[in-house]
Amino acid sequence: MGTLKSHALPDMTTKPRPVARTRGRPLRKRWSIAAWIALIPMALTVIFAYLGTMLWTARVSLSNSRTFPSNDFVGVTQYVRLFHNDRWLVSLQHIAIYGVCFIVACLAIGMLLAIFIDQRVMAEGVLRTVFLYPYAMSFVATGLVWQWILNPELGAQSLLHKMGFTHARFDWIVDQDWVIYTIVIATVWQASGLVMAVMLAGLRGIDDELWKAARVDGVPRWRVYASIVIPMLGPSISTAFVLLFVAVVKLFDAVVAMTQGGPGTASEVPAKFIMDYLFGRANIGLASAASIVLLATVLAILAPFLYARSRNASRKEV
Repeated sequence: MGTLKSHALPDMTTKPRPVARTRGRPLRKRWSIAAWIALIPMALTVIFAYLGTMLWTARVSLSNSRTFPSNDFVGVTQYVRLFHNDRWLVSLQHIAIYGVCFIVACLAIGMLLAIFIDQRVMAEGVLRTVFLYPYAMSFVATGLVWQWILNPELGAQSLLHKMGFTHARFDWIVDQDWVIYTIVIATVWQASGLVMAVMLAGLRGIDDELWKAARVDGVPRWRVYASIVIPMLGPSISTAFVLLFVAVVKLFDAVVAMTQGGPGTASEVPAKFIMDYLFGRANIGLASAASIVLLATVLAILAPFLYARSRNASRKEV
């Protein structure tokens, strides 16, 4: 009897296993094939619509193309012409000033809004919607609204004069020295809500026990934010920085809607320079060279940044 039982037990435990394996493998294989098939449209889009157009633009930038692309090869002549173009150099100065002001202001305002909402205030959902709503508007609509607000004859300056402040001046939009800052104001108003949402998600991921420990130890609230919370928000801050930096490089709609690059070239930016030379002045070669310079700038700044971020994440996992 004992020997019969000992021979029966192995048969009962080993027989179901091969059946389970044979059922699981085809299912996983089918799922993997379906996933690869679903990725085909996106892969084709990346290869042809993104990488293909980048390579084509790089090739055109090495030609003497005007209204239509040509197959000639002139080397880096277009790049030399580009950096001898005063309008291009001015646009680079403007985008640098705009980028620093825009990113710093958005990060600061977005962080403060996120900290305010994180205090579990009343009507939190309404406030989140109000702060995030401007980001849902197009840059064209934002530019037109702020163009009206900053118009010296119709907007804020006119209102101040009617209220008795006759010497008040708020005509930045027609002042060559200050017009770039009016674009900063308009776009910061629009993008701060996005930063707020990113930072709030990071704040809500912090354990409540940290705040309890800080209260027990008597640590001031501002010190907790400065020394503990903000360093813990590193991934959220880096994500917001990448989004804002991309928005800086893409700046075009708000400038066209508010100032058309003026007065003169006081608010000229690289994207507007590219569009003007691509369609207005029919110089595809020079516009393509400017596009490649912008692409190289983005890669030079974001690639090391993202690499350092991935290394820090891998170290934490280890």
